[in-house]
Amino acid sequence: MKKLLIITSLCLFAALSLSAAGITPNNPLYGTVLAENIPNYQTFGVPFTKLAGEIFWKAFLGIIIAFPIIFALHYFVIGAKTFSHEGKKIYVFSVCMRTFHWIAALAFVILVPTGLVMVFGNLFGGGAFVRSCKNLHAIATVIFALSVIPIIVMMIKDMFPAKDDIKWAMMMGGYLSKKKREIPAGKFNAGQKVWFWIAIPGGFVMILTGAFMFFLNYDLTFFSKLFGTTQIELLRVSAMVHNIFGMLIVVMFFVHVYMSVFAIKGSLHSMIDGHKSEEEVALMHSSWYKKLKKRGEV
Repeated sequence: MKKLLIITSLCLFAALSLSAAGITPNNPLYGTVLAENIPNYQTFGVPFTKLAGEIFWKAFLGIIIAFPIIFALHYFVIGAKTFSHEGKKIYVFSVCMRTFHWIAALAFVILVPTGLVMVFGNLFGGGAFVRSCKNLHAIATVIFALSVIPIIVMMIKDMFPAKDDIKWAMMMGGYLSKKKREIPAGKFNAGQKVWFWIAIPGGFVMILTGAFMFFLNYDLTFFSKLFGTTQIELLRVSAMVHNIFGMLIVVMFFVHVYMSVFAIKGSLHSMIDGHKSEEEVALMHSSWYKKLKKRGEV
């Protein structure tokens, strides 16, 4: 843990230093080469302008309005599932897993709001506040990148598709019914697997494209040549991809938070002490529970 804190501190210091430097060597976007970029506008410039100016902000606005309403309707119409927390409990998440999960969660809690501030930068009047959010967004990205690698190592073996996932999806995980019944799922259900495969690969795409945009005033000739584009094209594509993945990740983040905090009462405690009640595991992860019983671990 001490090593992780040292590495994190160094990375944060490096990010802050680069941000504060404000050096723009051989700026490839402005100055004497500005006219050279005009012909490239017809490649990615047209869709970028359309998406950035008219579509992205409306889509994000729709997400942050619609999903809280959907969750509120679910909570008040169907309600949260309640399981007995008396008696035997099953150890699900190790200390190491919980630690890195909370670090990643902290990063996401920073990434999502600061990202939305940048999307609606004009609404906030731009300026120092939006720039501060941009820098905070970059710092949280470093924290996420550091925390997600051990999470992948610890979780990936349980995240591959299984037959139960189809059954779980057909039953919508049992979340559309007030009745408690056995739901076919392993240690992680299909919804959790979808979140994993969106957040992890999608997160790395967000890191890469976000880095290109964050350092847009630097000479990125090496990377533009690597992808066979001009730097302005690289930045436009990065912005479009970043926003598209961002929408998907924001949606899944909202779903994950709702499911963890509201959909199952006491569910959040499993990421505090590492345990789930036997009843919850037996019903919501019935396939895994049966394997544990067969092995004599329950």
